[in-house]
Amino acid sequence: MKITEIEAIPFAIPYRKPLYFASGSVEVAQHVLIRVHTDDGIVGIAEAPPRPFTYGETQASVVAVVNQLFAPAIVGTSLLERELIMARLHRTVGNPVAKSAVDMAVWDALGRTLDLPVTELLGGYSDRMRVSHMLGFDEPAAMVAEAERIRDEYGVRTFKVKVGRTPYQLDTAVVRALREGLGDDVELYVDGNRGWSASIAARAMHEMADLGLLFAEELCPADDVLGRRWLVGQCDVPFIADESAVTPADVTREILGGAATAVSIKTARTGFTYSQRVHHLAEGLGVEVVMGNQIDGQLGTMCTVAFGSAFKLTTQRAGELSNFLDMSDDLLTEPLQISDGTLTVRPGAGLGVEIDPEKLARYRQDQA
Repeated sequence: MKITEIEAIPFAIPYRKPLYFASGSVEVAQHVLIRVHTDDGIVGIAEAPPRPFTYGETQASVVAVVNQLFAPAIVGTSLLERELIMARLHRTVGNPVAKSAVDMAVWDALGRTLDLPVTELLGGYSDRMRVSHMLGFDEPAAMVAEAERIRDEYGVRTFKVKVGRTPYQLDTAVVRALREGLGDDVELYVDGNRGWSASIAARAMHEMADLGLLFAEELCPADDVLGRRWLVGQCDVPFIADESAVTPADVTREILGGAATAVSIKTARTGFTYSQRVHHLAEGLGVEVVMGNQIDGQLGTMCTVAFGSAFKLTTQRAGELSNFLDMSDDLLTEPLQISDGTLTVRPGAGLGVEIDPEKLARYRQDQA
């Protein structure tokens, strides 16, 4: 079970339509496929979705740090030496997405070696999660139409609505239109991606107080320490720390400092090993958890499902698992299928998914 090679393969797949939000936009999935090879002939896989406007990583930086620093540090270690692997990865600061993809590919390789699903290795609580769909900026009618399509076609009944524009009434009008169009039995929550000030966010939440929102997420910057704490005190719904809580230490600081009352776990930035730590911390602190989405492709989405379904706490809320639907294609041999508003883990060892070599050849960016 010794690691013999790590590959970092850049690939690019266009989205059918751009996704717009307060901190940026995405038109092409410029991701990196990570493959961990072992001396037993096993290959574990994972996906790194760089987000330069959030974590500072790019496709090129992920490839570089994996090839130049991470691979030399962990080639020769055993798949069972996950703590040693993480310690060596964390000699390098930052680079959360690159580290997480390597970590998840190691877990996938371990599952394949032991002939066990990753979900069972992690906890084995369930084999499925309810799905939440993320809605980017658009006109109210267009966003309602998209939500109705996702609800009617896939059975999804939870929606995360991107907010954070100026004037804030652009977004409150959208949320109101969604509530009126979808009815009271659909769950709605909002994500500001740090786009508003604390005072504007408070006004917006006050004007949406009658809409039965589930959560509010990152409405203003966490760096606005006193303003953020004041805003959280004004909110009558749980306030989710997302990009402000990348590490377990961040989560501790945000929750105990009064800057959040819930947390988003994204396997794309904390892998499986550190996501476990965040989960256990949240469980101990008694805060709610949402499995977040980093606009992952299908491989990244399956990583989220594998982790989220493994624990009781992370299955209590719908996970953000559907934005791969906006991509024009993907790398998996068998596409993921959302049915009746749920997404199930794949049977089989590891993550239970395989890469289509022809599609990888078509979309990879490192070959002429």
